[in-house]
Amino acid sequence: MTQISDAKKGILTDEMKHVAEIENVSEDFILKSVANGTIVIPSNVNRDIEAAGIGAGLRTKVNATVGTSTDIVNFDEEVQKAQIAIDHGADCLMELSIGGDLDVIRNRVLDMSPLPVGSVPVYQAAIESIRRDGSVIYMTEDDLFNTIEKQAKDGIDFMAVHSSINIETLTRLKRQGRVTGLVSRGGSFMSGWIVENEKENPLYENFDYVLEIAKEHDVVLSLANGMRAGSIADSTDRAQIQELIILGELIDRSREAGVQCMIEGPGHIPINEIPTNVMIQKKMCSNAPFYMLGPIVCDVAPGYDHIVSAIGAASSAKAGADFICYVTPAEHLALPSPEDVKEGVIATKIGAYAGDLASGQIDGSQDLAMAEARKRLDWEAQYECAMFPEAARAKRDERPPEEEDTCTMCGNYCAVKIVNEWLDQSDSDLIK
Repeated sequence: MTQISDAKKGILTDEMKHVAEIENVSEDFILKSVANGTIVIPSNVNRDIEAAGIGAGLRTKVNATVGTSTDIVNFDEEVQKAQIAIDHGADCLMELSIGGDLDVIRNRVLDMSPLPVGSVPVYQAAIESIRRDGSVIYMTEDDLFNTIEKQAKDGIDFMAVHSSINIETLTRLKRQGRVTGLVSRGGSFMSGWIVENEKENPLYENFDYVLEIAKEHDVVLSLANGMRAGSIADSTDRAQIQELIILGELIDRSREAGVQCMIEGPGHIPINEIPTNVMIQKKMCSNAPFYMLGPIVCDVAPGYDHIVSAIGAASSAKAGADFICYVTPAEHLALPSPEDVKEGVIATKIGAYAGDLASGQIDGSQDLAMAEARKRLDWEAQYECAMFPEAARAKRDERPPEEEDTCTMCGNYCAVKIVNEWLDQSDSDLIK
């Protein structure tokens, strides 16, 4: 049974109980939300993991991607990156390797991760076709579905499936034109296959088979946004909206089949269009959880796109997005290093937290505790309240003050210290 089919029968699973406890919400809320599809819990029946809830009424979750490239194949480093992401608060991982033995690296990440792990099956199907026959156009339907089934059996908890790239969406894209065309790797694989073979996308035409595999292993389908914009100039265009229409129809079919699913959202999008995109997605896709890729809110800051994305994450979380894929400083430039992964997770966690705070999803008690600790000049208490206490402690220790109750920014002229000594203790009638 899947989480959604159990929930529809009123069965409260251990995973639902765990999500209710860690999110501090009622079990009944989780049960009803999973049943109606507004919350998903990625937890493949073949793995024992720490379940995470993604959806409305829950804290915005952060995903970190790892994986080899064709230029750099270092399995140990990818496992190291996964551990760094876990240590710095990622809620989920995606294993997206395209170089080396893809089965080996996927299973190494699955074996070490206590978190839900996602994948993009078309990567492996396409790459193995290229290695075998020289081109993605020779990829067969069996290649696609066998890969989906293999990864599901391995224990993949959620899969980005490119079922919404079809003849209709490609026709819309061709009529419209774009500055940056398609930037989704999976979308480009499927588009090339459709055009060269003059056939419909098997993942769309035979979507029921995708659902059959997903249901058997309780894999959450992350219905991929292959038409997402790769530049601000292409954001929220007709091709993206056309794909969203298809995605909405696939959501209905998934829920009817007892399969959990969420919708992926745009990558490059200006801040002012984020609330509109979230609203349209929620409306057209029956309030399915929304997985935002980034988003990148301007195109001109390569090397610092983790900061750009943190701004997008905050705006998206406030607008009602449920799941954010991190971006690292290496975005658009190189395969991320372990340090890039760390910086990407930290930036996105901060952005998601800021958005949740603004929306009221987080009550602000941690921020209040920090404010009170700062008022007392209690540095140990400040570290305890910090999202990343080790970083805060290290930064202060790097340039220690002469007096323990100050920092080297203001020293003895610390405004808080002055107010604590003079204003708060004053007996003057003038300020009573």
